[in-house]
Amino acid sequence: MNNIRTRRALSLLLALSLLLGLAVTASAKVSDQALADAITDTAQYMYKTVKNPQVGSIGGEWAVLGLARSGYAVPMEYYQDYYATVEAYVRACNGQLHDKKYTEYSRVIVALSSIGKDARDVAGYDLTKPLGDYDKTIWQGMNGPIWALIALDSRDYPMPRNPEAKTQATRQMYIDRILSCQLPDGGWSLFGGTSAASSGDGVSDPDITGMALQALAKYQDQPAVKKATEEALDCMSKRQDAQGGFASWGTTNSESCVQMICALGELGISLDDSRFVKNGKTMLDNLMTFYKKGSGFLHTMDGSGSNQMASEQGFYGLIAAQRMQAGRNSLYRMGDAITVPEGSGGLTRGQGLAGKHADVKAVPMKEPGKTFDDITGDHAHKNQPAIEAMAARGILSGKGDGLFHPGDSMTRAEFAATVVRALGLQPKATNAFTDVTADKWYAPYVGTASACGIITGVGNGKFNPNGTITKQEAASMIARAAKLCGLDTALDAGAVRDVLAQFTDYVKTPEWARQSLAFCYQAGILDDSALTIQGTAVMQRGEIAQMLFNLLGSANLL
Repeated sequence: MNNIRTRRALSLLLALSLLLGLAVTASAKVSDQALADAITDTAQYMYKTVKNPQVGSIGGEWAVLGLARSGYAVPMEYYQDYYATVEAYVRACNGQLHDKKYTEYSRVIVALSSIGKDARDVAGYDLTKPLGDYDKTIWQGMNGPIWALIALDSRDYPMPRNPEAKTQATRQMYIDRILSCQLPDGGWSLFGGTSAASSGDGVSDPDITGMALQALAKYQDQPAVKKATEEALDCMSKRQDAQGGFASWGTTNSESCVQMICALGELGISLDDSRFVKNGKTMLDNLMTFYKKGSGFLHTMDGSGSNQMASEQGFYGLIAAQRMQAGRNSLYRMGDAITVPEGSGGLTRGQGLAGKHADVKAVPMKEPGKTFDDITGDHAHKNQPAIEAMAARGILSGKGDGLFHPGDSMTRAEFAATVVRALGLQPKATNAFTDVTADKWYAPYVGTASACGIITGVGNGKFNPNGTITKQEAASMIARAAKLCGLDTALDAGAVRDVLAQFTDYVKTPEWARQSLAFCYQAGILDDSALTIQGTAVMQRGEIAQMLFNLLGSANLL
């Protein structure tokens, strides 16, 4: 009898084990085809959205990295133009991308490595050299040593010698720094374990932990690194939620999931590893819940936060997952990087188009890296790359309080002045309008805009300088500016109708604005994703920065 009971108990235990095993392994696995389709779709979105990548944390290096590592067919001119942009930026900075944030160097190095470029000779500057300065590199907390290792290892760069450094860095010093800052729970936070730590840094953060694991992945032969890695993986397994994702600072988001996907990819650990499958859901399953076909990724499920930042990270997260599943090099092991030939797509970057007006010229960068607190970090704005590009050239500025105020309106006079500055035209008063007197600051700009045909006034010899600029007015001025830049702005009535017919309110737009609106939409100067034009809507400063950025990019004036 006891034997029968024992066998029954064992049978029940076996059945229960099988059921539990099925609950762990039978995940809603994303198929290879679904993953490939999402990557292609997001690549198309990225290529369309980031037409003219700049040096920056949004609309720059991460988009380039994703496209270069995705296998998506991007014209080589795209990467050539990006590299020319980097060279121009580096020259304008005299090789100093930032005096404190050395992740600026690391981010650019990673992107350059992804397109087969050597970061040790960019416009005559060695961008790896600053990473030889240990004290300055670790100033940013964990981000500094983490990204220094990822960047240097992306192309197996030798450790740079930096004679100006107080402490010459080595790879081992960066490894040891990361290890020494590991938290008791097994993970890492931005400043945890450092003298700059605050109360919130005592609990591990999935983003920083994922990045730390990526940096340590190539050093698993060191027992201390292996031990720290296993502890961090155990910590993150416990932190993973029931949907297969992660929360950072109390908010479930896509980027935290991405960094852990990349971590497993660099470590060569399958996403189906039982430690990281919760309720049958993997991290990839979770990431795909943030994916929106045709428009990238959400930051959070309620749509808050910067979707462009989330899209760029979500994109390379998918690529990391696909590379892992296909048995290819991981995201940051770039021995299989594409090779971008020398050249600039037939145009010298910034020289303009062949048919431009002789007075139109590219505006050089005056303050490389210029940004504002209300468009970055927790306040990341969708137009951040455009705003920063315009601010770096002095085309747009803040409003005296150190902020940009991207949601504020702009007057017609301010807009005219901005367009004149963007085209590099010389301001000169002309007394063209009775309501623009010579003593006004904007008189020279309005005069030049009038003389060049960019503005025509509102009738009766007036310009209405203090009126707020609307979308249809801005489109008309931008279209005239585009013609000065050498762009073909002519559209016949049929083409205008075809472009505007996609908008439900196009019949409400005035006849005088339709051709300009159609050109701006067709040329990608205006975003055509909305269902309506809303031509009389007041333009926001962030939107104006984006229009100018798109115009100058199309006109080869950046």
